[in-house]
Amino acid sequence: MSDIQNTIDSITASGSNETPAEHHFDVTGMTCAHCVASVTEEVSELPGVTNVTVELHPGEVSRVVVATGTPVSSDAISRAIAEAGYAAIVSS
Repeated sequence: MSDIQNTIDSITASGSNETPAEHHFDVTGMTCAHCVASVTEEVSELPGVTNVTVELHPGEVSRVVVATGTPVSSDAISRAIAEAGYAAIVSS
């Protein structure tokens, strides 16, 4: 089971009234572990974010999946990714 699914299951099992969600983004320009760390750090600082998973594909579009325990807008997550220096597009 993925880290994100474990996080969602933990929130659900805790009886919390918070609604867990997953946000998926395609991100361009990421090439290395430092890129991953930058995006993870920026997005993790958003209130409500419980987990950030980055699938790095240098030279291609990378995938960022963000799990939240409380509502966090896709716009806020996109802005955090932009703060790290990368362009993000919401994906399905």
